[in-house]
Amino acid sequence: MCTNHLTQQAILCGHCDMLVALPALGTGEKACCPRCGNTLTTRWDEPRKRPTAYALAALFMLLLANLFPFVNMSVAGVNSEISLLSIPGVMFSEDYASLGSLFMILVQAVPALSLVAILLLVNRVRLSPVSKRRLAWLLFHLKSWGMAEIFLAGVLVSFVKLMAYGDIGIGLSFIPWCLFCVLQLRAVQCVDRRWLWNDIAPAPAIPLAFQPGKTGMKQGLRSCSCCTAILPQGVEKCPRCHSHGHVRRRHSLQWTMALLFTSVMLYFPANILPIMITDLLGSKLPSTIIAGVVLLWSEGSYPVALVIFIASIMVPTLKMIAIGWLCLDAKGFIQRDSERMHLVYEVVEFVGRWSMIDVFVIAVLSALVRMGSLMNIYPAMGALMFALVVILTMFAAMTFDPRLIWDRKPESSQEELS
Repeated sequence: MCTNHLTQQAILCGHCDMLVALPALGTGEKACCPRCGNTLTTRWDEPRKRPTAYALAALFMLLLANLFPFVNMSVAGVNSEISLLSIPGVMFSEDYASLGSLFMILVQAVPALSLVAILLLVNRVRLSPVSKRRLAWLLFHLKSWGMAEIFLAGVLVSFVKLMAYGDIGIGLSFIPWCLFCVLQLRAVQCVDRRWLWNDIAPAPAIPLAFQPGKTGMKQGLRSCSCCTAILPQGVEKCPRCHSHGHVRRRHSLQWTMALLFTSVMLYFPANILPIMITDLLGSKLPSTIIAGVVLLWSEGSYPVALVIFIASIMVPTLKMIAIGWLCLDAKGFIQRDSERMHLVYEVVEFVGRWSMIDVFVIAVLSALVRMGSLMNIYPAMGALMFALVVILTMFAAMTFDPRLIWDRKPESSQEELS
């Protein structure tokens, strides 16, 4: 049972620590953990050609999207037009370099880097083992930070906001950007973490017998959080990807609570301070997140008002409450069933980054609404505070170890799990 072949046919669930024997998968099928439902691995058709085609097409669309005008606006005969590259330029010119940097990194750099990494890795481009390990590490750690599709949603919300002031039009790069968002998401989705790491290097054989249906902790095993290799608990450095790890993330709850408290402290000024300032005919009108939702609702834009309210107010608030709830449950203060708490964790992990939609709305408005003495929109300190809240809560969810939810639950036999 300790052969390398059997190691290749088993995997430790990164969410609940259950050791699962992988069945033979057909094309397009995926294996899920019978304990928590987490997707363990997927067998894609044409695992090299498919992501390569998507990645190349996405990079080409990204190039087109940056070459031509993106959106335009006309108010009382005054026209304004922006490209994707001009948006961070406005942020830098208004002394909001931090927001401009966030836009460049999250919207353009991270998705582009992920696509380049996919092309180099799945096509076995001749690279040093160190370079391959670093690229694979970057690919799977950065994919949660690519926010091209969230920016697109922010653009659509901006259109609704600006329709009351003038005529909005799309430029030649708008459609390529939409295609880029779809293609890059599909390219990342078609790369299975376990398959890619097995393609880079075989998983190390473990000198221990193991039994599917029991947790790795009870069998003296741990999972490498980077490459999914099964390792003895005492091995801190993975022989395959060289990343360091432990049976459970060290100081997971302490890091999560520290990040959570910091985000709570920033959340209040983020909602009190104005997130943008509208200069209309010489009158400067500061606007907070709540004020923006109320204005949209009063103007009859109910769907957009609901989107902003849910993404910018309800989701961050509920996410911080949920993270605190998860930490209390992991410490044993709340006796809830593990299945329900795991569902809470998955929701928190998925929806958190969508709160950035309001920050991207402000970026688009600030860049596009430049009408001289007629009308201008500027970012304000509240936008930076809110962006920090979203980023910190994302880090809080990432530092939380979901296996702590399941450590209090009695193990079932393999027959009960099947």
